[in-house]
Amino acid sequence: MKTKKLINNPDNIIEEMLEGVLAAHPDHLYQIESSPRAIVAKNGPRQGKVGLMIGGGSGHEPTFLGFVGKGLADAAAIGNVFASPPPDPALACAKAIDGGEGVLFMYGNYAGDVMNFDMAAEMAAMDDIEVRTVLTTDDVASAPIENRSERRGVAGNFFIFKAAGAACDKMLSFDECERVAIKANDHTYTMGVALGPCSLPHTLKPNFELGDDEMEIGLGIHGEPGVERGKLRSADEVTDALLDRILDEMSPSKGDRVAVLVNSLGSTSLMELYVINRRVKQRLDDINVDIHASWVGPYCTSLEMAGASITLHHLDGELTELLQHPCDCAMFRAG
Repeated sequence: MKTKKLINNPDNIIEEMLEGVLAAHPDHLYQIESSPRAIVAKNGPRQGKVGLMIGGGSGHEPTFLGFVGKGLADAAAIGNVFASPPPDPALACAKAIDGGEGVLFMYGNYAGDVMNFDMAAEMAAMDDIEVRTVLTTDDVASAPIENRSERRGVAGNFFIFKAAGAACDKMLSFDECERVAIKANDHTYTMGVALGPCSLPHTLKPNFELGDDEMEIGLGIHGEPGVERGKLRSADEVTDALLDRILDEMSPSKGDRVAVLVNSLGSTSLMELYVINRRVKQRLDDINVDIHASWVGPYCTSLEMAGASITLHHLDGELTELLQHPCDCAMFRAG
């Protein structure tokens, strides 16, 4: 059975999406003419500042495009749906945002992204641009804690990019920006649940199967296998299952503070997300963990996948300050 999408020729979907994004946000973004998959912040890059480039496959909007702007990412390299961008747009981004202090590459830990962005970094070095890379690895379900470096980067990118972008915008040194990015990643934990598949524009067929009364905990944002498949449970039970895994690893103490993201994977409604957020607050109140700030909505999607994820960003004074630092992006503003 084929799914339905409002598209034209699927071969042109990324170019048409980018044309629409740029038409909607002309004050925030521009496209490098010679490399149309390289999107740059109009007011972000400047001399003496460490540049921050993010990127990855399309289909996760507003990640990555939505987080390009002053105070957050300076540029994003855009790939095909669920596919890494090739090295060329990443290199074009690096050149466009290089302010003489180096460029920080940040993206989720996926093999194709690592290969292509590493190639771009090597090419940038030939142009005397120093590049360092910090991978995001917030997906608790994707590997055990002792193998955290093997985990995937998912919705926690929202907080990790925010901290790194603030550090860069504050004109901190390259060493400090890299340290902040690593610290933010180490303080960020995400667990998700899928209720139904998505479909790629070229296939219009579900990318995995779940029964009418099934859910899968820990399923990845491209349909990677999760850690538990079973009968659909209530919102509170699912929220508890996700939080139990996060809190067991995070081990917060009484009086600690967190930032919360309750994220839609695409088709899950705000109504459902707020029901989940209510339970998150109840659970954190029970253990005397303070919620400093919350975001609820579609921040890292998987096309039209049904499901949600919960991210906790374990704050200290430094991360709180960076979270509150102003940013002005196409699809996200703070401060």
